[in-house]
Amino acid sequence: MRPLLPALALLALLAAPAAAQTRAADCTPLDDPAARLACYDRLHGRPEPAAPAAAPAPAASAPQPTPPEDPDSQLGARWDLDGQRPALFAPRAYKPVYLLPATWTSRVNRTPATPTPDHSVNDPLNLKSVEAKYQISLKTKFSHRLFGLPVSLWGGYTQSSRWQVYNGADSRPFRETNYEPELMAVAPLDLPLAGWRLRMAGLALNHQSNGRALPLSRSWNRVIGTLAAERGDWMAELRPWVRLPEDAADDDNPDIADYVGRGELRVARYWGEHALSVQLRHSLRGGARSRGSVQLDYVFPLAGALHGQLQLFSGYGESLVDYNLRQTKAGLGVTIAGWR
Repeated sequence: MRPLLPALALLALLAAPAAAQTRAADCTPLDDPAARLACYDRLHGRPEPAAPAAAPAPAASAPQPTPPEDPDSQLGARWDLDGQRPALFAPRAYKPVYLLPATWTSRVNRTPATPTPDHSVNDPLNLKSVEAKYQISLKTKFSHRLFGLPVSLWGGYTQSSRWQVYNGADSRPFRETNYEPELMAVAPLDLPLAGWRLRMAGLALNHQSNGRALPLSRSWNRVIGTLAAERGDWMAELRPWVRLPEDAADDDNPDIADYVGRGELRVARYWGEHALSVQLRHSLRGGARSRGSVQLDYVFPLAGALHGQLQLFSGYGESLVDYNLRQTKAGLGVTIAGWR
């Protein structure tokens, strides 16, 4: 039997390379690199690596406090009081934008006048008691912060016109247009105040004029402060102002503050697609100089973004040329923006 053992050993040595070549040829066609490497490891008897230990699950982080949700705020959305940082210089509605095709007045100002020389009309104007009125008003944000403080800077422009569209005998003229640019600094607030929430304070530099030549030229400049608060569906805005002095020779209307007033209070309520607002102005003087006005606006839904508007006014200063004329006016029309 001994001659048989060396022969068997020789056959095993000769067969081993052939078997190894066959198994290597099986590994080479594998496309997946990981599978091909594992095949070669098995071919050479290399033990398979132990499966990597699963990575420890990250420790649960402590729950972060959720900032308190701010209730729906008309003032917050209107003046970016809650940290909003929209694109600068984008125009948006400011005061209501409306068209009143018919407004009626109890007194027609056919002879506008002021105490300043050469500012009085001698020949009565041919005017109708019914006219159209419209207002366009836009604002834009210039800066999110002012001098490193949480105070935003805004620019605003309002234009309101009285159009004698039914006065065909006089070529339907624009009787009066008031132009009102202003620069406003607005600071956000969040303070309780007698059941209300004080939301903002502001300071504005305001110019208003009618762009007319003598004797109809009227204008003034003011510094206007603002405090605004809200409570549920209600909003209140207090705006006192100080008129900037002018030279007597250049002052179109030296007594305008005794008629139009030295401040105003506006209170509004919004519910659904309806809004009701009352605006009160007063001269803050007594006796014969105690004058002012009241204006009521009611907005109601019509179709889509279009809303109807009823406007009632009584007192002095419905327009600059009428600043010292007491009258009652009523108008009906539509508004499309800025009423909220």
